Amino acid sequence: MSTIRDVARAAGVSIATVSRVFNGASRVSDPARRRVEAAGRELDYWPNAAARSLIGSRTRTLGVLLPDLYGEFFSDVIRGIDHAAAAADHQILIASSHADVDEFLSAARSMRGRVDGLIAMTSDRDSAAAIAQITRYFSMVLINPRASVNGCNTVSVASLEGALSMVEHLLQLGHRRIAIIKGPRGNGDAEQRLRGYRKALRGAGLKPDPALEHAGDFTEASGYRAALDLIQQKPGASALFAANDYMAVGAMSALRDAGIKVPQEMAVTGFDDIAIAEYLSPPLTTVRVDAYELGVRAIELWMNQPVDAKQSQHHVLSTALVVRGSCGSTRARAADTRERRQRRGRQARSAAPIDTDKGAVSEARDAIAPIAARRSRDAAGRISRSGRRQP
Repeated sequence: MSTIRDVARAAGVSIATVSRVFNGASRVSDPARRRVEAAGRELDYWPNAAARSLIGSRTRTLGVLLPDLYGEFFSDVIRGIDHAAAAADHQILIASSHADVDEFLSAARSMRGRVDGLIAMTSDRDSAAAIAQITRYFSMVLINPRASVNGCNTVSVASLEGALSMVEHLLQLGHRRIAIIKGPRGNGDAEQRLRGYRKALRGAGLKPDPALEHAGDFTEASGYRAALDLIQQKPGASALFAANDYMAVGAMSALRDAGIKVPQEMAVTGFDDIAIAEYLSPPLTTVRVDAYELGVRAIELWMNQPVDAKQSQHHVLSTALVVRGSCGSTRARAADTRERRQRRGRQARSAAPIDTDKGAVSEARDAIAPIAARRSRDAAGRISRSGRRQP
Protein backbone atom coordinates (compact mmCIF):
# COMPACT_ATOMS: atom_id res chain seq x y z
CA MET A 1 0.00 0.00 0.00
CA SER A 2 1.17 3.50 -0.78
CA THR A 3 1.98 5.78 2.15
CA ILE A 4 1.87 9.53 2.64
CA ARG A 5 5.67 9.53 2.23
CA ASP A 6 5.33 7.91 -1.22
CA VAL A 7 2.86 10.60 -2.30
CA ALA A 8 5.08 13.39 -0.98
CA ARG A 9 8.10 11.98 -2.83
CA ALA A 10 6.17 11.57 -6.11
CA ALA A 11 4.68 15.07 -5.90
CA GLY A 12 7.94 16.72 -4.83
CA VAL A 13 6.40 18.26 -1.70
CA SER A 14 6.64 17.79 2.05
CA ILE A 15 4.58 15.28 4.03
CA ALA A 16 2.88 18.22 5.76
CA THR A 17 1.70 19.55 2.39
CA VAL A 18 0.21 16.16 1.46
CA SER A 19 -1.53 16.07 4.84
CA ARG A 20 -2.97 19.56 4.31
CA VAL A 21 -4.25 18.62 0.85
CA PHE A 22 -6.07 15.50 2.03
CA ASN A 23 -7.44 17.28 5.09
CA GLY A 24 -8.92 20.06 2.95
CA ALA A 25 -6.70 22.82 4.32
CA SER A 26 -6.52 26.03 2.30
CA ARG A 27 -2.83 26.82 2.88
CA VAL A 28 -1.64 25.00 -0.25
CA SER A 29 -0.92 26.51 -3.66
CA ASP A 30 -3.02 25.30 -6.57
CA PRO A 31 -0.04 23.78 -8.50
CA ALA A 32 1.09 21.86 -5.39
CA ARG A 33 -2.46 20.67 -4.70
CA ARG A 34 -2.82 19.38 -8.27
CA ARG A 35 0.53 17.52 -8.07
CA VAL A 36 -0.45 15.90 -4.76
CA GLU A 37 -3.89 14.85 -6.03
CA ALA A 38 -2.40 13.44 -9.24
CA ALA A 39 0.24 11.50 -7.27
CA GLY A 40 -2.45 10.19 -4.94
CA ARG A 41 -4.49 8.88 -7.86
CA GLU A 42 -1.45 7.38 -9.56
CA LEU A 43 -0.32 5.57 -6.39
CA ASP A 44 -3.89 4.66 -5.31
CA TYR A 45 -3.25 6.32 -1.95
CA TRP A 46 -5.95 5.94 0.72
CA PRO A 47 -5.63 8.44 3.60
CA ASN A 48 -5.71 6.92 7.10
CA ALA A 49 -8.94 8.23 8.64
CA ALA A 50 -7.85 7.37 12.18
CA ALA A 51 -4.59 9.27 11.79
CA ARG A 52 -6.39 12.23 10.22
CA SER A 53 -8.83 12.35 13.13
CA LEU A 54 -5.92 12.44 15.63
CA ILE A 55 -4.47 15.45 13.83
CA GLY A 56 -7.65 17.38 13.05
CA SER A 57 -9.94 16.08 15.83
CA ARG A 58 -12.60 15.43 13.17
CA THR A 59 -13.42 12.26 11.27
CA ARG A 60 -16.25 13.71 9.13
CA THR A 61 -18.09 10.51 10.00
CA LEU A 62 -21.30 10.05 11.97
CA GLY A 63 -22.43 6.94 13.79
CA VAL A 64 -25.97 5.65 13.29
CA LEU A 65 -27.47 3.39 15.97
CA LEU A 66 -30.85 1.82 15.25
CA PRO A 67 -32.79 -0.85 17.16
CA ASP A 68 -33.00 -2.94 13.97
CA LEU A 69 -31.84 -2.79 10.34
CA TYR A 70 -34.60 -4.97 8.88
CA GLY A 71 -37.60 -3.70 6.98
CA GLU A 72 -38.69 -0.83 4.78
CA PHE A 73 -39.08 1.70 7.60
CA PHE A 74 -35.48 1.42 8.82
CA SER A 75 -34.24 1.23 5.24
CA ASP A 76 -35.91 4.56 4.45
CA VAL A 77 -34.53 6.17 7.62
CA ILE A 78 -31.00 5.02 6.70
CA ARG A 79 -31.45 6.25 3.12
CA GLY A 80 -32.45 9.71 4.36
CA ILE A 81 -29.49 9.83 6.77
CA ASP A 82 -27.07 8.66 4.08
CA HIS A 83 -28.20 11.16 1.45
CA ALA A 84 -28.19 14.11 3.85
CA ALA A 85 -24.80 13.14 5.31
CA ALA A 86 -23.26 12.78 1.85
CA ALA A 87 -24.59 16.22 0.89
CA ALA A 88 -22.75 17.58 3.95
CA ASP A 89 -19.54 15.73 2.95
CA HIS A 90 -19.85 13.19 5.78
CA GLN A 91 -19.81 9.40 5.87
CA ILE A 92 -21.85 7.18 8.17
CA LEU A 93 -21.16 4.05 10.23
CA ILE A 94 -24.27 1.97 10.97
CA ALA A 95 -24.87 -0.46 13.82
CA SER A 96 -27.87 -2.17 15.39
CA SER A 97 -28.58 -2.29 19.10
CA HIS A 98 -31.10 -5.12 18.60
CA ALA A 99 -33.42 -3.14 20.89
CA ASP A 100 -31.15 -3.93 23.84
CA VAL A 101 -29.77 -1.21 26.11
CA ASP A 102 -26.51 -3.05 26.87
CA GLU A 103 -25.86 -3.58 23.15
CA PHE A 104 -26.73 0.07 22.55
CA LEU A 105 -24.01 1.13 24.98
CA SER A 106 -21.53 -1.39 23.57
CA ALA A 107 -22.06 -0.17 20.00
CA ALA A 108 -21.63 3.45 21.10
CA ARG A 109 -18.35 2.61 22.89
CA SER A 110 -17.02 0.88 19.77
CA MET A 111 -17.52 4.07 17.77
CA ARG A 112 -15.56 6.35 20.08
CA GLY A 113 -12.70 7.92 18.14
CA ARG A 114 -14.21 6.82 14.83
CA VAL A 115 -17.14 9.25 14.59
CA ASP A 116 -17.83 12.89 15.38
CA GLY A 117 -21.33 12.27 16.72
CA LEU A 118 -24.28 9.90 16.84
CA ILE A 119 -27.72 9.66 15.29
CA ALA A 120 -29.60 7.21 17.49
CA MET A 121 -33.06 5.70 17.64
CA THR A 122 -34.05 4.17 20.93
CA SER A 123 -37.62 4.55 22.11
CA ASP A 124 -37.53 2.19 25.10
CA ARG A 125 -38.10 3.40 28.64
CA ASP A 126 -34.78 2.00 29.89
CA SER A 127 -32.62 3.94 27.44
CA ALA A 128 -32.56 7.38 29.16
CA ALA A 129 -29.69 6.53 31.51
CA ALA A 130 -27.67 5.02 28.65
CA ILE A 131 -28.20 8.11 26.51
CA ALA A 132 -27.11 10.39 29.37
CA GLN A 133 -23.92 8.32 29.69
CA ILE A 134 -23.18 8.46 25.95
CA THR A 135 -23.64 12.23 25.74
CA ARG A 136 -20.52 12.67 27.87
CA TYR A 137 -18.52 11.54 24.82
CA PHE A 138 -20.69 12.32 21.78
CA SER A 139 -23.08 14.96 20.59
CA MET A 140 -26.30 13.11 19.76
CA VAL A 141 -29.52 13.53 17.82
CA LEU A 142 -32.30 11.21 18.92
CA ILE A 143 -34.96 9.84 16.57
CA ASN A 144 -38.34 9.05 18.14
CA PRO A 145 -37.08 9.18 21.73
CA ARG A 146 -39.36 8.13 24.55
CA ALA A 147 -38.54 11.40 26.28
CA SER A 148 -36.33 14.42 25.62
CA VAL A 149 -32.80 14.31 27.02
CA ASN A 150 -30.85 17.41 28.04
CA GLY A 151 -28.30 18.37 25.42
CA CYS A 152 -29.82 16.25 22.62
CA ASN A 153 -31.74 17.49 19.61
CA THR A 154 -34.67 15.24 18.75
CA VAL A 155 -36.89 14.49 15.78
CA SER A 156 -39.98 12.35 16.17
CA VAL A 157 -43.21 11.28 14.50
CA ALA A 158 -46.64 12.50 15.63
CA SER A 159 -47.65 8.95 16.57
CA LEU A 160 -50.46 9.87 18.95
CA GLU A 161 -52.07 12.23 16.47
CA GLY A 162 -51.74 9.70 13.64
CA ALA A 163 -53.41 6.94 15.63
CA LEU A 164 -56.12 9.33 16.77
CA SER A 165 -56.98 10.29 13.17
CA MET A 166 -57.08 6.64 12.06
CA VAL A 167 -59.43 5.47 14.81
CA GLU A 168 -61.64 8.54 14.36
CA HIS A 169 -61.91 7.59 10.69
CA LEU A 170 -63.08 4.09 11.61
CA LEU A 171 -65.60 5.56 14.05
CA GLN A 172 -66.95 7.81 11.31
CA LEU A 173 -67.53 4.72 9.19
CA GLY A 174 -69.83 3.39 11.91
CA HIS A 175 -67.52 0.96 13.69
CA ARG A 176 -67.96 0.76 17.45
CA ARG A 177 -65.96 -2.34 18.38
CA ILE A 178 -62.48 -1.48 17.15
CA ALA A 179 -59.59 -3.73 18.13
CA ILE A 180 -55.91 -2.78 18.25
CA ILE A 181 -52.73 -4.80 17.86
CA LYS A 182 -50.26 -2.98 20.09
CA GLY A 183 -46.53 -2.58 19.65
CA PRO A 184 -43.88 -3.95 22.04
CA ARG A 185 -44.19 -3.15 25.73
CA GLY A 186 -42.06 -0.19 26.78
CA ASN A 187 -41.68 1.16 23.23
CA GLY A 188 -42.42 4.88 23.04
CA ASP A 189 -44.03 4.82 19.58
CA ALA A 190 -46.24 1.89 20.55
CA GLU A 191 -47.39 3.64 23.71
CA GLN A 192 -48.20 6.86 21.82
CA ARG A 193 -50.28 4.96 19.26
CA LEU A 194 -52.13 3.13 22.01
CA ARG A 195 -52.88 6.45 23.70
CA GLY A 196 -54.20 7.85 20.41
CA TYR A 197 -56.44 4.79 19.98
CA ARG A 198 -57.90 5.15 23.47
CA LYS A 199 -58.30 8.90 23.14
CA ALA A 200 -60.34 8.50 19.94
CA LEU A 201 -62.66 5.97 21.60
CA ARG A 202 -63.22 8.18 24.62
CA GLY A 203 -63.88 11.12 22.34
CA ALA A 204 -66.72 9.13 20.80
CA GLY A 205 -68.16 8.28 24.22
CA LEU A 206 -66.83 4.71 24.18
CA LYS A 207 -64.91 3.07 27.00
CA PRO A 208 -61.76 1.28 25.80
CA ASP A 209 -62.16 -2.48 26.20
CA PRO A 210 -58.97 -4.27 27.37
CA ALA A 211 -60.25 -7.44 25.64
CA LEU A 212 -59.87 -5.66 22.28
CA GLU A 213 -56.24 -4.66 22.96
CA HIS A 214 -54.04 -7.47 21.63
CA ALA A 215 -50.29 -7.78 22.20
CA GLY A 216 -47.87 -7.40 19.30
CA ASP A 217 -44.20 -6.65 18.69
CA PHE A 218 -44.24 -4.84 15.32
CA THR A 219 -43.62 -8.09 13.35
CA GLU A 220 -45.84 -9.81 10.78
CA ALA A 221 -45.92 -12.97 12.91
CA SER A 222 -47.30 -11.13 15.94
CA GLY A 223 -49.98 -9.55 13.74
CA TYR A 224 -50.96 -12.99 12.45
CA ARG A 225 -51.25 -14.44 15.97
CA ALA A 226 -53.19 -11.45 17.29
CA ALA A 227 -55.69 -11.64 14.42
CA LEU A 228 -56.30 -15.35 15.12
CA ASP A 229 -57.06 -14.49 18.75
CA LEU A 230 -59.29 -11.62 17.65
CA ILE A 231 -61.56 -13.66 15.41
CA GLN A 232 -62.26 -16.11 18.24
CA GLN A 233 -63.62 -13.37 20.50
CA LYS A 234 -67.35 -13.10 21.27
CA PRO A 235 -68.58 -10.50 20.66
CA GLY A 236 -66.05 -9.79 17.97
CA ALA A 237 -64.72 -6.57 16.53
CA SER A 238 -65.74 -5.13 13.17
CA ALA A 239 -62.50 -3.17 12.65
CA LEU A 240 -58.82 -3.58 13.47
CA PHE A 241 -56.11 -0.96 13.91
CA ALA A 242 -52.58 -2.42 13.84
CA ALA A 243 -49.93 -0.15 15.37
CA ASN A 244 -47.69 -0.69 12.33
CA ASP A 245 -48.09 -1.98 8.78
CA TYR A 246 -46.11 -5.18 9.30
CA MET A 247 -48.60 -6.35 11.91
CA ALA A 248 -51.46 -5.30 9.60
CA VAL A 249 -49.96 -7.46 6.83
CA GLY A 250 -49.78 -10.44 9.20
CA ALA A 251 -53.35 -9.81 10.37
CA MET A 252 -54.71 -9.68 6.81
CA SER A 253 -52.98 -12.98 6.07
CA ALA A 254 -54.59 -14.60 9.13
CA LEU A 255 -58.03 -13.27 8.20
CA ARG A 256 -57.64 -14.57 4.66
CA ASP A 257 -56.62 -18.00 5.95
CA ALA A 258 -59.68 -18.02 8.22
CA GLY A 259 -61.98 -17.16 5.32
CA ILE A 260 -62.83 -13.69 6.66
CA LYS A 261 -63.17 -11.07 3.93
CA VAL A 262 -61.48 -7.69 4.22
CA PRO A 263 -63.12 -5.17 4.41
CA GLN A 264 -66.59 -6.76 4.06
CA GLU A 265 -66.36 -8.67 7.35
CA MET A 266 -63.41 -6.93 9.01
CA ALA A 267 -61.88 -3.54 8.31
CA VAL A 268 -58.08 -3.51 8.71
CA THR A 269 -55.79 -0.49 9.04
CA GLY A 270 -52.12 0.07 9.83
CA PHE A 271 -49.47 2.71 10.54
CA ASP A 272 -46.30 3.83 8.63
CA ASP A 273 -47.36 3.39 4.96
CA ILE A 274 -44.54 1.07 3.96
CA ALA A 275 -44.09 0.61 0.21
CA ILE A 276 -45.96 -2.69 -0.03
CA ALA A 277 -49.09 -1.29 1.68
CA GLU A 278 -50.69 -0.01 -1.52
CA TYR A 279 -50.04 -3.30 -3.35
CA LEU A 280 -51.84 -5.56 -0.89
CA SER A 281 -55.24 -6.98 -1.79
CA PRO A 282 -57.15 -4.97 -0.80
CA PRO A 283 -54.70 -2.03 -0.52
CA LEU A 284 -54.04 -1.10 3.10
CA THR A 285 -55.51 2.01 4.72
CA THR A 286 -52.73 3.40 6.91
CA VAL A 287 -51.05 6.43 8.46
CA ARG A 288 -48.24 7.82 6.34
CA VAL A 289 -44.90 8.49 8.01
CA ASP A 290 -42.09 10.00 5.95
CA ALA A 291 -39.25 7.81 7.25
CA TYR A 292 -36.82 9.23 4.68
CA GLU A 293 -37.50 12.76 5.93
CA LEU A 294 -36.98 11.54 9.49
CA GLY A 295 -33.40 10.60 8.57
CA VAL A 296 -32.77 13.82 6.65
CA ARG A 297 -34.04 15.97 9.50
CA ALA A 298 -31.83 14.11 12.01
CA ILE A 299 -28.70 14.98 10.00
CA GLU A 300 -29.79 18.61 9.63
CA LEU A 301 -30.30 18.87 13.39
CA TRP A 302 -26.83 17.46 14.05
CA MET A 303 -25.16 19.78 11.55
CA ASN A 304 -26.96 22.85 12.90
CA GLN A 305 -26.95 22.09 16.60
CA PRO A 306 -26.67 25.11 18.90
CA VAL A 307 -23.58 25.60 21.04
CA ASP A 308 -25.73 26.02 24.15
CA ALA A 309 -27.25 22.66 25.13
CA LYS A 310 -30.18 24.46 26.76
CA GLN A 311 -31.32 25.50 23.28
CA SER A 312 -31.86 21.94 22.05
CA GLN A 313 -34.31 21.65 19.17
CA HIS A 314 -37.23 19.22 19.12
CA HIS A 315 -38.94 18.64 15.77
CA VAL A 316 -42.12 16.64 15.26
CA LEU A 317 -43.00 15.35 11.78
CA SER A 318 -46.69 15.31 11.00
CA THR A 319 -48.49 12.23 9.70
CA ALA A 320 -51.24 11.83 7.08
CA LEU A 321 -54.21 9.49 6.80
CA VAL A 322 -54.06 7.39 3.62
CA VAL A 323 -57.46 5.85 2.85
CA ARG A 324 -57.47 2.72 0.70
CA GLY A 325 -59.68 -0.31 0.25
CA SER A 326 -58.96 -2.30 3.42
CA CYS A 327 -61.21 -0.19 5.65
CA GLY A 328 -64.28 -0.22 3.35
CA SER A 329 -64.73 3.54 3.62
CA THR A 330 -67.08 5.50 1.40
CA ARG A 331 -64.07 7.25 -0.14
CA ALA A 332 -62.43 3.95 -1.01
CA ARG A 333 -65.71 2.54 -2.33
CA ALA A 334 -66.23 5.64 -4.48
CA ALA A 335 -62.77 5.21 -5.98
CA ASP A 336 -63.45 1.53 -6.65
CA THR A 337 -66.78 2.41 -8.27
CA ARG A 338 -65.14 4.97 -10.56
CA GLU A 339 -62.52 2.43 -11.58
CA ARG A 340 -65.16 -0.23 -12.33
CA ARG A 341 -67.16 2.24 -14.42
CA GLN A 342 -64.08 3.24 -16.39
CA ARG A 343 -63.23 -0.42 -16.96
CA ARG A 344 -66.77 -1.19 -18.16
CA GLY A 345 -66.61 1.83 -20.49
CA ARG A 346 -63.36 0.59 -22.03
CA GLN A 347 -64.81 -2.88 -22.47
CA ALA A 348 -67.99 -1.49 -24.06
CA ARG A 349 -65.98 0.58 -26.53
CA SER A 350 -63.81 -2.39 -27.51
CA ALA A 351 -66.92 -4.56 -28.05
CA ALA A 352 -68.93 -1.93 -30.00
CA PRO A 353 -70.80 -3.40 -33.05
CA ILE A 354 -69.32 -2.85 -36.51
CA ASP A 355 -71.25 -0.54 -38.86
CA THR A 356 -73.16 -2.88 -41.20
CA ASP A 357 -74.72 -0.23 -43.42
CA LYS A 358 -75.01 -2.02 -46.80
CA GLY A 359 -74.16 1.12 -48.79
CA ALA A 360 -70.96 1.69 -46.82
CA VAL A 361 -69.97 -1.97 -47.14
CA SER A 362 -70.60 -1.92 -50.89
CA GLU A 363 -68.50 1.23 -51.35
CA ALA A 364 -65.63 -0.25 -49.32
CA ARG A 365 -65.76 -3.50 -51.33
CA ASP A 366 -65.66 -1.57 -54.63
CA ALA A 367 -62.71 0.49 -53.38
CA ILE A 368 -60.51 -2.44 -52.39
CA ALA A 369 -61.40 -4.74 -55.35
CA PRO A 370 -58.80 -3.24 -57.76
CA ILE A 371 -56.09 -3.43 -55.05
CA ALA A 372 -56.88 -7.07 -54.29
CA ALA A 373 -56.84 -7.99 -57.99
CA ARG A 374 -53.44 -6.33 -58.52
CA ARG A 375 -51.89 -8.09 -55.51
CA SER A 376 -53.26 -11.43 -56.79
CA ARG A 377 -51.68 -10.93 -60.27
CA ASP A 378 -48.33 -9.90 -58.70
CA ALA A 379 -48.29 -12.96 -56.47
CA ALA A 380 -49.08 -15.28 -59.39
CA GLY A 381 -46.22 -13.75 -61.39
CA ARG A 382 -43.71 -14.30 -58.55
CA ILE A 383 -44.76 -17.93 -58.19
CA SER A 384 -44.47 -18.63 -61.94
CA ARG A 385 -41.01 -17.02 -62.17
CA SER A 386 -39.43 -18.71 -59.17
CA GLY A 387 -41.43 -21.89 -58.85
CA ARG A 388 -42.14 -21.17 -55.16
CA ARG A 389 -44.12 -18.67 -53.12
CA GLN A 390 -42.37 -15.41 -52.19
CA PRO A 391 -42.75 -13.94 -48.71
